[in-house]
Amino acid sequence: MKIALIYNLRPPQATTPAWPDDLYAEWDEPETIAAVRTALATAHEVVLIENNSEVEAGLRASAPDMVFNMAEGLSGPDREAHIPALLERWGIPFTGSSARTLRTCLDKAATKRVLQQHGLPTPAYAVISCADRLPELPAFPLIVKPLHEGSSKGIEQASIVQTRAALPARVAYVLATYRQPALVETFVPGREFTVALLGNGAEVTVLPLVEICFAALPPGALPLYSYAAKWLWDTPEHALDILRCPTDLPADLARLIIDLCRRAFLALECRDWCRIDVRLDTHGQPQILELNPLPGILPNPQSHSGFPKAAAAANLSYAALIHSVLAHACQRYRLPLPAHKAPHPNPLPAGEGTGAEEPAARWPATPGANDAGRLAAQP
Repeated sequence: MKIALIYNLRPPQATTPAWPDDLYAEWDEPETIAAVRTALATAHEVVLIENNSEVEAGLRASAPDMVFNMAEGLSGPDREAHIPALLERWGIPFTGSSARTLRTCLDKAATKRVLQQHGLPTPAYAVISCADRLPELPAFPLIVKPLHEGSSKGIEQASIVQTRAALPARVAYVLATYRQPALVETFVPGREFTVALLGNGAEVTVLPLVEICFAALPPGALPLYSYAAKWLWDTPEHALDILRCPTDLPADLARLIIDLCRRAFLALECRDWCRIDVRLDTHGQPQILELNPLPGILPNPQSHSGFPKAAAAANLSYAALIHSVLAHACQRYRLPLPAHKAPHPNPLPAGEGTGAEEPAARWPATPGANDAGRLAAQP
């Protein structure tokens, strides 16, 4: 099978005052792209396509059977949906969630609305577009976040606000720095977990829970998995013991978190894989913070990447994780994987893969031709 690996390569950090230092935090390092390529290449032909102005030409030239999507995009609230929308338009099968799901999950307020519609717990919130006009607010303390960011972008020690008087300044900072509305939500102070899910349908597999250990943060740091905690304080050269997996958690609470995450995965119509962040409130009850259907997968164990950490605890190697994601996508599209070239079988139990899609038609070389003959990806 010919697989196109589409990605955004992280350049040197932004250095102009016009952009924040964390502009490219979501993009992948060369080591990650190389690790995914190496894993896929054990069984498939792999074509690398960078998500830039030449991405459409690269797809036409390579005519892949499947795309392994890692493209984060650069700007706008729909940036993670750009490549999936193109692939859906052209009828090219791809791993991961649909353009609609990626667009929804990057909008923290839209995600919360869906969670609430399905009776799933998430902290009370408000969206603010003007620091001088505050809406009705949830209970303090609040945490202030950019509405359309991931990778802890915009999350700092100063993001936790204790009083109404202190709120406008932090909101103004987010509005000016990230050029988007601010999400303010009640800060829940309990233990935090990140939950990795693999598969499709009602029997999606939940990997061992990963706990964020705030005791590993520098003295005086607030219990917050901030941008500094994730990218500056915890490095392969000076690693913090910040991720614990498996975690020490009462069985009934672990089952509750797993059930909530399964339901959230289905509510947001995620596909193949997703990572969900959960935190306990003052009553010890889990609250869903957000979903990341395009999760980070740093290959170096010292980089403390949540999804590979959970996979390792489930006895899935990095390569097996990548092959599992691909297998679930092929299952959805009913595309066979060559048996003699698939050393990493589908880890899900029998019966997984409900809601399979019709096989995708080969896409034409020129977008716009033969639309009726194409079968775009479905959720």
